Amino acid sequence: MYLQSEAFVTRTWRAMLTLLAGVLLAAAPTQAQPTNIQPKLIAESATPAPGTAMSIALTMAPQKTWHGYWINGGDAGFGLSVEWNPPEGVRVAPFRYPVPDALILFGMMNHVYEDPYALLADVEIDKSVAPGTDLTLSGIARWLACTDKICVPERAVISVALKAGDGKVAPDQRKRFDDWRALLPQPLDRAGSWERRGDTVRFGIPLPPTTTLDAPHLFLETQNVVDYSAEQRFSRNGASIIVETTAKGDAKGAVRGLLKLSDGRGLTVRFEPRAVRPAGEPIARVSQAIDMPLFWTAFAGAILGGLILNLMPCVFPILSLKALSLARSGGNARAARVEALAYTAGAVVTALLLGGALLALRAAGEQVGWAFQLQHPASVFVLMLLAVAITLNLAGAYELPSFGRGQTLASQGGAAGGFWTGALAAFVATPCSGPLLGAALGATLVLPAWAALPIFGGLGLGLALPFLAIGFIPALRNRLPRPGPWMTKFRRWMAWPMGITAIGLGWLLWRQTGPIVHGWLLVTLGVVAVAAAILGWRSGRRSGRWIIALSAITIALTGSQAWQEFSKPASSVEGESYERFSAAALAKARATGKPVFVYFTADWCLSCKANEAGAINRAAVQDMFKKQGVITLVGDWTNGDPAITRTLAEHGRNSVPLYLWYAPGAAQPEILPQILTPGLLIARAQS
Repeated sequence: MYLQSEAFVTRTWRAMLTLLAGVLLAAAPTQAQPTNIQPKLIAESATPAPGTAMSIALTMAPQKTWHGYWINGGDAGFGLSVEWNPPEGVRVAPFRYPVPDALILFGMMNHVYEDPYALLADVEIDKSVAPGTDLTLSGIARWLACTDKICVPERAVISVALKAGDGKVAPDQRKRFDDWRALLPQPLDRAGSWERRGDTVRFGIPLPPTTTLDAPHLFLETQNVVDYSAEQRFSRNGASIIVETTAKGDAKGAVRGLLKLSDGRGLTVRFEPRAVRPAGEPIARVSQAIDMPLFWTAFAGAILGGLILNLMPCVFPILSLKALSLARSGGNARAARVEALAYTAGAVVTALLLGGALLALRAAGEQVGWAFQLQHPASVFVLMLLAVAITLNLAGAYELPSFGRGQTLASQGGAAGGFWTGALAAFVATPCSGPLLGAALGATLVLPAWAALPIFGGLGLGLALPFLAIGFIPALRNRLPRPGPWMTKFRRWMAWPMGITAIGLGWLLWRQTGPIVHGWLLVTLGVVAVAAAILGWRSGRRSGRWIIALSAITIALTGSQAWQEFSKPASSVEGESYERFSAAALAKARATGKPVFVYFTADWCLSCKANEAGAINRAAVQDMFKKQGVITLVGDWTNGDPAITRTLAEHGRNSVPLYLWYAPGAAQPEILPQILTPGLLIARAQS
């Protein structure tokens, strides 16, 4: 009896608190006044084009100790509402909320935001709107702001100046909105299930076993379904996550919710009323234990993948430098061992640094994946300059500066040369690692950081294994050719693949930033390279000083302008006939009932381009796709994309390529091999 009375008092208190907040909010004056959560309305484009849609964001900045609420505030709060005053021809969609946090105060569960957050909405401009029309958008926003002691209903007039125009979006504004979009939950493309059994309500969420769940929580948008403050029990039964908690209310029909995953990510789910699978293996809320078979399998896979990387074309030009150095050693056992160990150290340290940076960025909330350094034009620019410098050095134009005891940076022998060559090989090998290391590096998504780092180190170790073996096994070392005049000719021949690498990096830089400034920069550097090669070949002298000076002047004159281009987004792929990937585009494509082929690529991924040229874009494949009505979606990861990074992670990957085939009516996609053939794609289309 006592427990029933206590429950009645608690429910009455919650209802009175919510009712009082609503009354105060309705009675609050509409004039501008200081608020504990500061709102600001921002448009992605100030000149939206008629007949198109754009995004607006309402940023909410809580003062210290204050918090705002999700669309369903939980036991004692409520979300934001806006009474719009839209111009004619303008329609504003409902706001989309980022993933909230669960906060229990006085035994009541609250769905809150304690840090600054942004709500996003789409604004559609009717095609009948004349260019130049004033489309200033305004409205009255109402919300509840609370601390752990008091709650205050607040309201404010929000507005943003708009004028019908060309729809242009500034690069910094696009990045700003992309960062906000990255925090929005992604819609699950399959419906879940829910049922009530007495005082228990159960939910079934179709999720692949590779999905990471560190501290999951299910937020229900639909009210009168669950007791928000009750414990939620998570378990896995095959390809489904089962959630069990205490029921409350009498809601029926479809239910909407949000499943919070790891690293602040989330999935919106629509639950249909039907039977739910039995509970399976419990999912620990927070666990530092690791799956040892998964760890050792991933570590071995990383070593094997790094070993095979030595045969990839993006690494071969770097290896040519080490081949010259080993041949130059002339069988000196000690020098060979020192250089092999230094090369291994350079490869392992660089792989660890790249892996550590990746894990740190992900922990900070950034949506990044493997080879993320090539998603930044500044990094590509530096690599291009280094490739040009190495090309000139191999061509005999000049000697690179020395590092430590007179040894050169990469083309000469010794510990310093070995270390820097290994570091460079590991740095440029990452674009080629996708087909070889997809599963191994994907395991780093589900392992804690201390266990994930050795897997990245395994990649560097595998890359260095051939030279480590040559350094410590005399029989292998004795098979190397002895020094002689052939080395000069071989060195000059090796300038060609390195020069091709420099050209490829220049092409990637152009794709990432635009052709205007970098076009002149590349032409100038090309002239310098040709002049240096001709002079070096004809005179036989080391003309390094004036070559370096001329290169420095060129970079000083054009590099400052080029640097400004680095913040610009990647341009659209010319002539591309496929639709760009997005969660909405995928849901729309699947709703047609046709087969859907989704592939994720990047301009710096050689295996991606090989698959596109050798399989995807073949005439026979495209004809069959057209005949069978296959819808193709392309996710371009060249400059990075948070939505694509999340999608890769959901399928146990943090690198490209990734190929997904959605058969009509299938609950989950089929992950295709990372090396495609025309026959494979034609067979899928015909099935």
